Amino acid sequence: MRWLLHWVLNAIALLIVSRLVNGFQISGFGSALIAVVVIGLLNATLGLLLKVVTFPLAILTLGLFFLVVNAVVLWFSSKFVPGFAVTSFSAAFWGALVLAVIQMIFGFLGLKGQP
Repeated sequence: MRWLLHWVLNAIALLIVSRLVNGFQISGFGSALIAVVVIGLLNATLGLLLKVVTFPLAILTLGLFFLVVNAVVLWFSSKFVPGFAVTSFSAAFWGALVLAVIQMIFGFLGLKGQP
């Protein structure tokens, strides 16, 4: 049941990001749900590989480079999901930053549940 809550909350977070970041577009809640699944799969494969390869750079930047990796995953996932578009890498970067902040807020509010 908790994974369903995470799935829906991440879709809501993507919809919020699409309202706040220019160049980050989602056509509806269904596209957001599909995008969350694709982002999760890409983050588990491509994102993990990129994080391992760029780990020394992430240490030098105190972890901020992981925002770039997350932006790459967001941008790449928009190529596979109809109704989800990220028009530029800049939009993907700002989208990754806003998405991280929204997910942190959800965590502070206790909406994500216990890990």
